[in-house]
Amino acid sequence: MTRQNNMLERLFNIKQSGSDPRTEMLAGLTTFLTMAYIIFVNPSILGDAGMPKEAVFVATCLVAALGSAVMGLYANYPIAMAPGMGLNAYFAYAVVLGMKVPWQAALGAVFVSGCLFILVSVFGLRAMIVNGIPRSLRVAITVGLGMFLALIALKNAGIVVASEPTLVKVGDLHQGGAIMAMIGFLLIVTLDRLRVRGAILIGIIAVTVLSFFFGGNEFHHVVSAPPSLAPTFLKLDVPGALAVGILNVIMVFFLVELFDATGTLMGVASRAGLLVEGKMERLNKALLADSAAIVAGAALGTSSTTAYIESAAGVQAGGRTGLTALTVAVLFLACLFIAPLAGVVPPYATAPALLFVACLMLRDLGDIEWGETTEAIPAAITALTIPFTYSIAEGIAFGFITYAVLKLTTGRVREVAPIVWVIAALFAFKIVYIGT
Repeated sequence: MTRQNNMLERLFNIKQSGSDPRTEMLAGLTTFLTMAYIIFVNPSILGDAGMPKEAVFVATCLVAALGSAVMGLYANYPIAMAPGMGLNAYFAYAVVLGMKVPWQAALGAVFVSGCLFILVSVFGLRAMIVNGIPRSLRVAITVGLGMFLALIALKNAGIVVASEPTLVKVGDLHQGGAIMAMIGFLLIVTLDRLRVRGAILIGIIAVTVLSFFFGGNEFHHVVSAPPSLAPTFLKLDVPGALAVGILNVIMVFFLVELFDATGTLMGVASRAGLLVEGKMERLNKALLADSAAIVAGAALGTSSTTAYIESAAGVQAGGRTGLTALTVAVLFLACLFIAPLAGVVPPYATAPALLFVACLMLRDLGDIEWGETTEAIPAAITALTIPFTYSIAEGIAFGFITYAVLKLTTGRVREVAPIVWVIAALFAFKIVYIGT
């Protein structure tokens, strides 16, 4: 046991971080319980895009394990990784279903965005891009993603349905799926407020159990050998992604991945007391781990992988080193053998989880400087047009263009970083000469 502890100490500097192996492993279990819902939600969302659910389940488990292991062993941070919420919805509903892009080409776009992410991390361009984008637009993109996710959740639950005269309307709330989704949502919020670990996972399981009694669901068995990964493995189509257009898909993946990863990494590190003079000492390693996971995920067959804010739960439980993330990796590998259980989870069981995550993504609205209209209006335009156009790309485009134009017309040109002018000009060119 002492030899094992010595090895762990050499790998993770646990004592220097003020922790111990037992605390780190318990922290890893805590983080895992708070984010394990992704093994049910991700196959459900990408399955709507026509991807084989069982293969996506395997890809989700593998890339979450790989990304978390790399983050732990290479960057030595207690931050877990998995396919990102919001990004998977953009992949499935906006790109594949909305733009009619084959899912293979969409995977190609994820792959290219991951490669771009590696380049900006290696050459140190990340700081220039992130610092150049105004905080109001960064917040607005997150809020817009949350609203987009909420719309999808309400649709999957049957609470919101299409309507010719009004575009959308309330669905039949007497249907079992809608009722169970509402129960699941209230259960998740209640458990989260009571600080119950794994609240989202418990909510999904509870609604799934109810579906056997009131939704006509059928249960077969829990454990089996992992399904085949062949239907999605290396099926990405990079030429097809480039043919769709860099601005349409790849740029959106890149920007959202960049802001999401950086914000999450800094937030969790701050919570863990791992910032030195406000900076992460190994930020570049963490970003490289993140971008490598994106590339690997595209090859395996899933949407963009990112750092998970749920890692804060493990940090709260005492996690301070990469052993926490490595524990999460091992637990995700163990999940490969419960594919039958994931297959019986209906869409209205994952809808409450989507809606809960969406609500949490709206909390940054207060950070927008509402008294300064040249900041607040572009942010509002971004957040509103993402769900209303059913396109994250269009929302970001309108936001950047509005921001640049308002700063120009109000004589505040000097407040705009060069990168904003470049992005706004590219989006304007795309709208004028290529179309939406």
